[in-house]
Amino acid sequence: MARSINESGSSWVFPDGPLEEIASRCDVITAASLVGSCKFYHDSATQSVALPASQPFGMPCVLHTHQTEVPPAHNPFSRVHKFKQQGAQKDKQHDAKDRKGTLCQLTPLDRISSDAVIPDGGTGMWAGANGDWIALLGFPWNWELVNVYTGRRIPLPPISEFKSTPDKLVFESNDQHLQLLKIAICRVPTAASNYTSFSVLAIFNAAIAVLHCASSRWTVLDNQFLAYGYSDAIIHKGIVFAVTQTGEVYAWNQLSWGPLLISTAPIPPELDEQGRYNLGSWWLARSPDGSRLFLVHTWGVTDGRDYTGLVRILPAAATSEGRHGRTIRGYGKGLLGCEVYSMDTSQLMPPRPWRRIISLGSYSLFLGVNYPIIIPVEDGAEHDRPNMARSNSVYTSHHAVGLAYPPSPEICRFSLNSEDCTVGFQTNIRWTWRQVPLWLIPSFANARQWNLPSRHRLCRGGGEGHWEALTGDNTDLIAAHLDVTYTVRLAACSRELYDRISKDEGKMHHWGEPCLLMPPPAYWFDEHWDWATASRLHDTVYDLVPLDHPRRSVALPFMHDRKWLGANGDWIAAADHHGYQWCLVNVYTERHIPLPSLPASKIDHSSFSYQPAYSFNWGPAIDLLKIVICQVPTKGGRYADYKLIALFDKTIFYLEGGGDWRMLEALTPAPDYPNYCDAIELGGHVFAVDETDGSTYFWDTANENPMLPFVIPPPVVDDQQYAWFLAPSADGKRLMIILTVNKIGIANAEVPPDIPYAANGLQLRQYPPVATYVFELDPLSTARAGDFLWRQVNSLSDHSLFLGLNYPIIANLKKRESKAPDGTLVPFMRKNCVYTAYRNIRYNQYPKILRCNLQPDEGETVGVISLPKDGWDSVRQAAMWFKPALNIARSVLPLKKQ
Repeated sequence: MARSINESGSSWVFPDGPLEEIASRCDVITAASLVGSCKFYHDSATQSVALPASQPFGMPCVLHTHQTEVPPAHNPFSRVHKFKQQGAQKDKQHDAKDRKGTLCQLTPLDRISSDAVIPDGGTGMWAGANGDWIALLGFPWNWELVNVYTGRRIPLPPISEFKSTPDKLVFESNDQHLQLLKIAICRVPTAASNYTSFSVLAIFNAAIAVLHCASSRWTVLDNQFLAYGYSDAIIHKGIVFAVTQTGEVYAWNQLSWGPLLISTAPIPPELDEQGRYNLGSWWLARSPDGSRLFLVHTWGVTDGRDYTGLVRILPAAATSEGRHGRTIRGYGKGLLGCEVYSMDTSQLMPPRPWRRIISLGSYSLFLGVNYPIIIPVEDGAEHDRPNMARSNSVYTSHHAVGLAYPPSPEICRFSLNSEDCTVGFQTNIRWTWRQVPLWLIPSFANARQWNLPSRHRLCRGGGEGHWEALTGDNTDLIAAHLDVTYTVRLAACSRELYDRISKDEGKMHHWGEPCLLMPPPAYWFDEHWDWATASRLHDTVYDLVPLDHPRRSVALPFMHDRKWLGANGDWIAAADHHGYQWCLVNVYTERHIPLPSLPASKIDHSSFSYQPAYSFNWGPAIDLLKIVICQVPTKGGRYADYKLIALFDKTIFYLEGGGDWRMLEALTPAPDYPNYCDAIELGGHVFAVDETDGSTYFWDTANENPMLPFVIPPPVVDDQQYAWFLAPSADGKRLMIILTVNKIGIANAEVPPDIPYAANGLQLRQYPPVATYVFELDPLSTARAGDFLWRQVNSLSDHSLFLGLNYPIIANLKKRESKAPDGTLVPFMRKNCVYTAYRNIRYNQYPKILRCNLQPDEGETVGVISLPKDGWDSVRQAAMWFKPALNIARSVLPLKKQ
């Protein structure tokens, strides 16, 4: 379906099926917005077979409050709003509420619930829906129509005849209290009308108001004949119809006449005698072809009120079963029921009679606070059980907002087939929560309409280019739901998306900032879990944790049944589960480069348990520490210009792309092997440091058979045990050696308490100061002179070093402070510091990650990130430093202007 990168380079960074992969990582509303963001996605979506499997597009769903929402103070998706407030100026064209979305749930009838992010007006309440639009109620008179996919907002004027009260649903008019039931969006706004022409009804218990344009006034429809409150209203063939709570139907023609009582309730005698109709609800809808008016009566659904003097019907569930995370209950015949009537409204004076409908054919009706939905529904069976989605049925939810009691059952399916019983289920909401469930069909069918030009939005890209369907805020919402790798792929779709994501005003991605790449918290299990349990965990999604910002997820599908051995830039070196096959993989494009095997004449490879094992052919076992990616493969070098070091504790192998591994011999004979701990390549020479005393070996790799190495004496000679690291200088011309104490602690082996860091969920600790030194030299010039003199580096200026399993990262942190103004541990990211993480794939150091200031104040402590100590051996993925980059997206953008 989609183009992928090939050897000659391509316009896209995606593998096949990018839309499905990204959509599966978004909530359903965001995924639909994504489809409308560019022509490439739209064309892919319309041809996709797999997309409906990942998202419930085209399916009637119940939109309701998310089970994790804790109203009213907390918004589970407020992080985008909070990020934008931090360090970013407020958008002059949008209020802060436009920057926020509410995490909700969409519950299809025959699938598990899906997340949905709905644009929210802060304290807005859903009061109606139709197609892509929902009606939001704020206070006072802050009513809006909002497109759920683009976030476009159309404010509605107040009703001048009504006076607001402290309750946003209650109004006063002529000393009469009016309760708002819902807002019926009878005709949705469109780009063709510049989003100014539409039709909405404000339905109150004792009043109906109609509005046809945002710049006009509401018209209140008088009704001197009204004896009971209204229940529902719609616009059919230009005429407003309303039904009361007892089934009377009134009509208004705004241009000439009204109100007209066109009928009383068509109640069957058996219901009228028992008074059951008083326990029901009345709804209005239109026939599938729009030619006839439907009147629907449902009865038997109770709402907890006192029905003294009436025959109260208590719907006792006869059967129940759990399906798709909810309990479906069946109700016997006679407990709940539904009747549907039809009228030809072409003649209303006198009106024609109602006709009972005994079948809707292949169609079903979905009624609630939303505008009536009537669509064809396919019958089906799942594992020999009938689906909840059935044709010839009427589905109901809440008939109004702000009900004092929820209906029971809350979501009902009334079948017009006489042999079928009524079934129902509850959503997961508590009745104190403000959002009423309603029916919504997620869809991108109107994506082209989202992109038509208007005076508020210009389609700058034209028909074949990028569609400006999304505002910058919506792009942030999409990106917030994607992991880092797929955000880069999103940015590669068009220059417009790249520009918006690269600006990153929300500070969600932190491009170019070193982060910790590590297993998610689920991997740090307790000691009761074993490897067999761990192997069943999802092992391709990891955490990418900035040091002072919320963590993001990063999807690495290629890491299934693999373990990383090292990293540099966009590339990761990995080995399979047994360690036999090594490879290089690009994090973003997933380009895979297999690596040759180690020479069998030198190394014997075996495995036990989950750990690969190596040994010299003449006996001693050796441990693989890491793969150092000294030079990454590039497209210009046909991805064969990489340089790698396989660092073992007793030997080193060197590889240049297209060649074979070469073993670099040391001076020390067996059994006095060196004890290597780090290595890099610089200027065609390989350098390796010995952990025993800090001596540094270096080989000239220009020769086919490298000679024995030079040995550079350590810069410090004492009895202290140091952890040694090698790194190039910022300009890449000099070799740096970094040493910190190997173990830190305090008296009596006391462990400092963990300090939770709310910014990213990490645990911090403070340890006493430790000695940290950085030295440098020009190895080539000193080798020729025969005088190896290390020069101490007292300051890294605006830079900081990030050392560990990864290739050394020298980050420019000019905008960061070198010390906390109040002497605390945070912010944790600072300049002129040395950060160390896991030194190799086997080293279970503790504490795990250190921050050492090269110019500490007196008494300044060492900052430590404390990862779980127990279970590290089961994790088998050592945390390392990784710097997310967006540049690769720019390198594969289409050449033509988007």
